[in-house]
Amino acid sequence: MGALTVARLALLVCAAALVAPAVVRANPRPLPFTYQSETLPKGAGEVEQFIDYVPTRVLSGTTGAPVWYGSTQFQTEIEYGLTDRLELAIYFTFVPEPSARYASLPTLMQGNGSKQRLRWRLADPGAWPIDVALYGEVAETEREIELEAKIILQRRFGRLRLIANLWGEREFYFDGRREWVLNPTAGGTVEINERFHVGLEGWMRSEYLDGFSGPRPFNMGPNVYVGPAVLINFGPLWWTTAAYWRANDPGRTTEPGDAYGPLWVRSVVGIGF
Repeated sequence: MGALTVARLALLVCAAALVAPAVVRANPRPLPFTYQSETLPKGAGEVEQFIDYVPTRVLSGTTGAPVWYGSTQFQTEIEYGLTDRLELAIYFTFVPEPSARYASLPTLMQGNGSKQRLRWRLADPGAWPIDVALYGEVAETEREIELEAKIILQRRFGRLRLIANLWGEREFYFDGRREWVLNPTAGGTVEINERFHVGLEGWMRSEYLDGFSGPRPFNMGPNVYVGPAVLINFGPLWWTTAAYWRANDPGRTTEPGDAYGPLWVRSVVGIGF
């Protein structure tokens, strides 16, 4: 299939999304990193598949020279509405094992393991000037135990929706290290129609290791990303994707071991049941 054919198909999908009639939603995420305040209704469920792709640099095991490498991580989330305001979810995370041909491989945010979380919506949408939800999570991976909390804030202005997540983590590594992580996110989306949303999102990650002193390594941040997002909603099935450019140190040469490349792509596919 040629590039022109692919482009035509993409245009047809976008055109269909724009002109198609309204559909019943599941609970689609308009922004890949930022959780919205809405929860699934009681008895409803949803499966979401996350895919992250980050171009990074590693050392070739053959020549020892820096080469580009596509770092990836995957997360599967299963959500269920316990009540109309309280939602339970479990996650399974997977980071592909890299080839032994490469060295100085970066460690992205996820590790292989599982997570459990609750999201509690405090009031019905629109009942308060700002919709508020609380989010708590416990993660167990091959390298750490993590406690995570979010305050989710949302406000609608007609078809415009503004969302922010005040997000923090406490991480307990099995090698004895302890650290705080700040990971706030924010963005806005415009609903063209119920099938098609466009938006802009930004997020930051900054790590604060207990007892650390001296110059901060690049991977500890803060690293800030901003980019456009698109949601296509087909009812019970939806797809959100975004491409983010690193806003800090834009002229920095990517070095082997950097976990935060110049570009970060996240795609999420969800299906309700």
